[in-house]
Amino acid sequence: MITTSVRLAPGILMRPAEVADAAGFSRAYVRSLEHLRRTEPVRAEGFYTEAGQRARLRSVLAERDAGRAMPWVLVSEPDGDRGEPEVAGAITLSQIAYGPLRSASVGYWIDAGHLRRGLASAAVRAVCALADEELGLHRLEAGTLLDNVASQRVLTGCGFTPYGTAERYLHIDGAWRDHRLFQKILNDRRP
Repeated sequence: MITTSVRLAPGILMRPAEVADAAGFSRAYVRSLEHLRRTEPVRAEGFYTEAGQRARLRSVLAERDAGRAMPWVLVSEPDGDRGEPEVAGAITLSQIAYGPLRSASVGYWIDAGHLRRGLASAAVRAVCALADEELGLHRLEAGTLLDNVASQRVLTGCGFTPYGTAERYLHIDGAWRDHRLFQKILNDRRP
């Protein structure tokens, strides 16, 4: 498990996610519902509640404890106008594999109110460094919908290269959708 926090931008911190973030995630998902709809699976209404987020976080933290995932939350730090942090997005390494593969999948989203500030790029760069230095991974992969040019720009700007297309890869927004696949080789160290 990684315990490192990273300042991504003035007032924005990326830190390991906790069950206590459930209410903040619930608010962020509700705020960003329309923005995320076309890139996310169809969710049951309960997903957007604090209880639904608590259950989701418990599940992903169990995966973290088993060494198969590492979730982070992006939070805006409180200032004089805001009394508590606000969830600005999330990034997660999943399907972490060791042995000769030493790879993981990276997925991320940014709250609708925090778009176009470079947060996704900063988070992806930070996670690439942590995956290399703290987890000793060799490679990361990510997929985007074919028309998600913004996310493709994030990935290529962070050193990912496209390596193919997966037909009907994920069930997104009510249908099986094709995805463009990207990878980044972090290092060539021996496993």
